[in-house]
Amino acid sequence: MIRPHTHTLANGLRVVCVEMPHLHSAELALYLKVGGRNDPAGREGLSHFLEHILFRGTEEFSSSQEIENAFEAIGGAPNASTDADSTCYYSRIHPGHYRRGMEIFASMLMRPLLEGIEIEKRIITEEAREDLNEQGEEINADTIVSRLLWPRHPLGMPTIGTLKSIVAITRADLENHLASFYIPSQTVLVVAGPVFCDSVFNAAAEVFGQWRAREARPLQRVTRRSNAPRIRFVQDSDSQMTMQLAFLGLRRGDPRFMALRLLRRILAGGGSSRLHLRLREELGIVYSVEAAIGAYDETGCLAIDLSTAPETLIQAVEVTLGEIGRIINRPVPQAELERVRQSYIFDLEYSRDSAYEIGGRYGWGELMGVVRGIEEDQREAAGVTCKDIQQTARTIFTPANLRLVAVGPWTSGMRRQAGRLVRTFAEAWEI
Repeated sequence: MIRPHTHTLANGLRVVCVEMPHLHSAELALYLKVGGRNDPAGREGLSHFLEHILFRGTEEFSSSQEIENAFEAIGGAPNASTDADSTCYYSRIHPGHYRRGMEIFASMLMRPLLEGIEIEKRIITEEAREDLNEQGEEINADTIVSRLLWPRHPLGMPTIGTLKSIVAITRADLENHLASFYIPSQTVLVVAGPVFCDSVFNAAAEVFGQWRAREARPLQRVTRRSNAPRIRFVQDSDSQMTMQLAFLGLRRGDPRFMALRLLRRILAGGGSSRLHLRLREELGIVYSVEAAIGAYDETGCLAIDLSTAPETLIQAVEVTLGEIGRIINRPVPQAELERVRQSYIFDLEYSRDSAYEIGGRYGWGELMGVVRGIEEDQREAAGVTCKDIQQTARTIFTPANLRLVAVGPWTSGMRRQAGRLVRTFAEAWEI
């Protein structure tokens, strides 16, 4: 059985170790509870920018090249990611050199040079331009949907920031953000692989023990709730329409979350899912359709994504809403649930072979207060019933929770037809 061992240093840093003696590589990661939702107004993208700038050099490693070389020498390739409420620095490393990996990451987080700011602005600005059309409008469906789900809240802003906010970032902003959010009590260090936990804990104490403790800042909570569906069409000169149909969902840790995971798979979670079979295999109007879950401390969402030709967009909207209506009104057949459930349970089993996945499960889970073992998830999945799936669908797929976004060469007629379909969906709830 794979299980995590956790030790908290005097400064509040939590260290998670997972012994996986059957592997030949280790995963080293640091998870920090800071992301786009922590960015101040007018400085959207600051968390993401800071993540980038930490790779530009430290007191011990004067450039990004030196950092890369140091990791390469221990079999690693460092990377990082920033999302709405967390930042992660990670690398696969040789299991005999995890301490050296800790030292490099500690240098980045605790002693960065914060140099190369203007160069980084140019790089990130080019990255941000990829999400804009010729008129400078946002065309990233994820971002547009987020703004409709959480208006006038940082969760509704792009993690990368805007062109205006990126160029406004200063060294002082980076220093303040580093001091405010890169703190031990809001960080989890995880090592997973063929290692011994006592040695990992000792190394962590020696490398990170001098990291100064500070108090965490409170979050701006989501309080607004919409009482009606919202639709947004954005013009873009593309050959396809990108559609995202999203619903406000469950918060992280909600007791219905397992049912939501299985519901996602039933709708658009693979080649046997309902929307894949209808939209691709039967109608041939999409190449792929996928659903994703987003979850935060106090809110969440489920979003369905697809791309299709302009002339088949309305058909795609109609079929998607129809399948959602079907899962609301008719219990999922037991055989379908069993197939999806077993696939999920097998995926959990496969994760035992990945230090990356295990490190994420227990490192990120510790950071967010949702640590769950593989066996625990398997047991809970086994207990989900057809009624649980239907009740969860009825909770989430309400008209008030609905957000529809379409990006591409749309016409006013398409917009009106989509609006009628959404109204029909809403009226069905009132019957």
